[in-house]
Amino acid sequence: MSDFSTVPAEAKVLDQKYVMPTYGRLPVEFVRGAGAVLTDSAGNDYIDFLGGIGCASLGHAHPKVAAALKEQVDKVWQVGNYYYVENRGELANGLSTLLSRITDETGHETGSTGTHWKTFFTNSGAEANEGAIKLARRWGEVNLDGAYGVVSAKKSFHGRTLATLAATGQDVFHKTFRPMPLGFDSVELNDIDALRSAVENPSEQCGPVCAVMLECVQGEGGVWPADYDYLCAVRELCDEYGFMLIIDEVQTGFYRCGAPFCFQRSGIVPDIVSMAKGIADGFPMGAFAARAEVADLLRPGDHGSTFGGNALAVAAARATVDALRDEEIGEHVIAVGKHLRHRLQVMDHVTEVRGRGLLRGAQLDVPVANELVDEGLACGLVLNHIGDSIIRFLPPLVITREQIDEGMDRFEALLAKH
Repeated sequence: MSDFSTVPAEAKVLDQKYVMPTYGRLPVEFVRGAGAVLTDSAGNDYIDFLGGIGCASLGHAHPKVAAALKEQVDKVWQVGNYYYVENRGELANGLSTLLSRITDETGHETGSTGTHWKTFFTNSGAEANEGAIKLARRWGEVNLDGAYGVVSAKKSFHGRTLATLAATGQDVFHKTFRPMPLGFDSVELNDIDALRSAVENPSEQCGPVCAVMLECVQGEGGVWPADYDYLCAVRELCDEYGFMLIIDEVQTGFYRCGAPFCFQRSGIVPDIVSMAKGIADGFPMGAFAARAEVADLLRPGDHGSTFGGNALAVAAARATVDALRDEEIGEHVIAVGKHLRHRLQVMDHVTEVRGRGLLRGAQLDVPVANELVDEGLACGLVLNHIGDSIIRFLPPLVITREQIDEGMDRFEALLAKH
């Protein structure tokens, strides 16, 4: 384990004394960023392969997003959702267009479904998933004789609130917080027979099913992709029974996997989509969108958020969505994502590389992932581990091929020491 640290002593003392100990802090304090590079308080630069946990879609301090925030901060920040807010309708329109894109399996855009989507804005991915669950249950109340159960996948992750924890198919997140809310169950990913059995014969804890909730790539669970054929079969199953299909794009959306949204690579159209992280280039924001006929089941007073869709957030998000489109970031993600995969596949101790686009997981044959994250800081790399044998890569989407090569040269040298 490296003894590397650049954190100012006062910052460490204050954090330990006054901040709840819910994170194991790494010994760096970042103070600046540009593109795919972060700079710490001691002036050291790092190639960022975490991107604010997948949030820095356009990279750190993107000039268009920064300009939008600077312009808005001098006008108004918060008025509440009783009123119209500049940029909010325009952003929702842009999201409807983005959600309607048709792509092939590689992520290249080929057309539009013409689907009309309506959006509710939140502050985080967990809030977005909470809203998606509420909307699905409203659908069940109106159309499925009061059905309320939601079936998700094992190894999934949908948030830290109690309901989204219950939807998360990982027991490790449930312990010490029980009892979990009822109305949820999970089955193995990519097993359509198991899913059919769960919805046709729901468990007592789940109850009658109204929705299936899935990630196209399980980022927090170990970077496990859903097969395209499986997603198509799930869509057919939901159509057969009238269930809502909720696709959680919190980590995979906004070109993270090449397409505007990862579900588009399988050719399906969900009923409800949750999103966050890359939506505003790291500015705190989330959203859930639904096909208009589903969205209209929510009426005034059914759902709300004090800060959701505030003026600063929608200004940042509109600038981000516009820049992602204008810079044709999807083509870049597909190309450099393949290059990252190829670099990882030939390394010693890497037995498998999973994921899509610039969401990649390297499976190791030695349990040293935690050590690699710590050692990476000492050689100018920001890395992330899932457990002790998976390194997850979520770099800013603007990372260059040259930065990937430089970072992978350093990473390969670290691996060679183990």
